[in-house]
Amino acid sequence: MVVSNVTDEGGLLVVHRNARLAPAGRLILVQRVLAGRPVAHVAKELGVSRQCAHRWVSRFRQHGMRGLLDRSSRPRSMPAATTPATAARLIELRRQQRLGRDELARRCGVSPSTASRIIARAGLPKLHELDPVTGIRIRAARRTRVRYEHPAAGDLIHIDVKKLGRIPDGGGWRVTGPDTIKHRHDKRAQLGFDYIHVAVDDHSRLAYAQVLPDEKGTTCAAFLLAAAEFFARHNITIRRVMTDNALNYRRSHDFQAALAVLEAKHVLTRPHCPWQNGKAERFNRTLQENWAYRYPFTSNQDRLNAFQPWLNHYNYDRAHTACGGRPPISRVSPTS
Repeated sequence: MVVSNVTDEGGLLVVHRNARLAPAGRLILVQRVLAGRPVAHVAKELGVSRQCAHRWVSRFRQHGMRGLLDRSSRPRSMPAATTPATAARLIELRRQQRLGRDELARRCGVSPSTASRIIARAGLPKLHELDPVTGIRIRAARRTRVRYEHPAAGDLIHIDVKKLGRIPDGGGWRVTGPDTIKHRHDKRAQLGFDYIHVAVDDHSRLAYAQVLPDEKGTTCAAFLLAAAEFFARHNITIRRVMTDNALNYRRSHDFQAALAVLEAKHVLTRPHCPWQNGKAERFNRTLQENWAYRYPFTSNQDRLNAFQPWLNHYNYDRAHTACGGRPPISRVSPTS
């Protein structure tokens, strides 16, 4: 049997938000069980419970491929659903009197959790974000609602470090399966981590990254200078550098000296607000999905060998939505 995408009649995948497996993953599960493998072993490989595995096998036997699609969890009727009039009254009370969810629930005859859902669905701000006198929103939410982008390349460079566990020779359990792990008897030496230092230009999304052995201040300083050389080759002068509040950035004399050499201003994110350095964080996610975990590498060196080709593809070939479907290099002024 060949694994293929499972779709509904309209051609769209139907997957519940909290589902552990997509339809294609359920088909793989069924194939392995029907091939004679123990259900418990297959369930463990795919990260689901045995009960879940038995359920998908049973549905496949009863309904075939259609049985692997999610069923709607919406009831046929909802006689106890909150009426539109009640929801509208609750929202109006919230806007006019700025009442909390418990008082709104009491006045409108709904549960506090229902009141919270109605408020969130209407997109109303939290009470602590409002001026208590005028009701005007004066405080920012935890997450930035308006995207920003600096007008020129080099105006702001986002820097961060992503830590990845090294891959043992042979690929480890991700290749051989979790059943091969011997937790009590396998005394393998710790392999440690690779530290991926990344620098992303805010305007163009052009990225520079290196795989380094640690994240000490001296290492971060050397990386910053190497990143500056990379951006200089693309006619970009670094004017500001954004990092989190890690000591290897904030208190490192070497890192501060590197900033001084570049005559760049150091911008720190607010504590516990990683989304303010969101372009570096988003690049880290792309790096993991499209490079680090893209293939079942059989050794750490295999993964390292694939790093620079992928980074070149990201900068010079890969379409980026923030760049209008063009690669980041398209936003960089050509060198003379």
